[in-house]
Amino acid sequence: MTRAGGAHDPGFCDNLRSMAKWFMAIPAVLLSLWTAQAPRPLEIYWIDVEGGGSTLIVTPAGESLLFDSGYAEGDRDPARIEQVIRKEAGLSRLDYLVTSHFHQDHAGGVPSLSKRIPIGRFIDHGDSVEKTGNGRTLFERYLAVAAPRRESVKPGATIPLKGIEMTIVASDGQVFQPAAREANPLCRSFQMQEEDRGENGRSVGFVLRAGDFDFVSLGDLSWNFQARLSCPANLICKIDLFQATHHAVRDDVLPQQMWAMAPAVTVMNNGPEKGAGVAAVKTILESPTLEDLWSLHRRLDNGPTHNAAEPLTANLGVTVGCQGFWIRARVPGDGTYTLTNSRNGFSRTYKVRR
Repeated sequence: MTRAGGAHDPGFCDNLRSMAKWFMAIPAVLLSLWTAQAPRPLEIYWIDVEGGGSTLIVTPAGESLLFDSGYAEGDRDPARIEQVIRKEAGLSRLDYLVTSHFHQDHAGGVPSLSKRIPIGRFIDHGDSVEKTGNGRTLFERYLAVAAPRRESVKPGATIPLKGIEMTIVASDGQVFQPAAREANPLCRSFQMQEEDRGENGRSVGFVLRAGDFDFVSLGDLSWNFQARLSCPANLICKIDLFQATHHAVRDDVLPQQMWAMAPAVTVMNNGPEKGAGVAAVKTILESPTLEDLWSLHRRLDNGPTHNAAEPLTANLGVTVGCQGFWIRARVPGDGTYTLTNSRNGFSRTYKVRR
């Protein structure tokens, strides 16, 4: 793991783009050897944990990172995660498990998952700030598994994955502070909410870059903390793919933040009764650059105007009996990326915007 030591020049966006292009500009002979060993695209899987969080990233070199591990209830989520890792991705271990924050829907599955599949390193934002009751129990169970191979990261740190660049932009209530910033005119309409002093505001968030392709996930980062990434200046580049923050609960997708990043595609890791709040979905759908919204679940009490289109929705019914279909993005490095719904096999290809 590497850590940033202060402001960067010429700025976050340009630095990451130049580093990613350096990775992609390996001399031809070395590149041919590398691709011979790992002839696969970058893959991102959104695993259905019924409104929790679990995103698997598999690099072209075959390295793996899981961002959150879902609930502990009945071993359902660790079993689904293991199936995607082993059957779909064809892997026998996880190199990294990143826990965005210590809530049961993001960290509950850690103990069981660690028994199902070897995990190399555990990454988090630091100790839980919720130190009583269920919060304390959850964190103690996490520590019992992770402590020997645990590292806490700060904004600006990078996770060393071959051929891509993964940079932490939020962690433990702090955000990355590049030297160069892009003024955000949307901030004129921003209004603060009550400060979040719990775990959501401590969420680890990252930007993943592979060549010119950019993917952002911010865990459950709450409203005012999202604003620190976007107001008065946008601290994240224009991107291609966005994972809706905090499952798109209530109004928890900040327009000043999402719209400034200008994603073409958004994926919601919501459940049939959790996430996909009407206000949040409205914010996503009104994003001027959006081409499509994909969703792990149809929100059952929303009408069609506040759900993703049926072909782009992985699971349509209630939790009981749900088969847990996933959504996958494949990024082959040719200027395109393709999302696929495992329920119906529907795929759609998009162009990388730079």
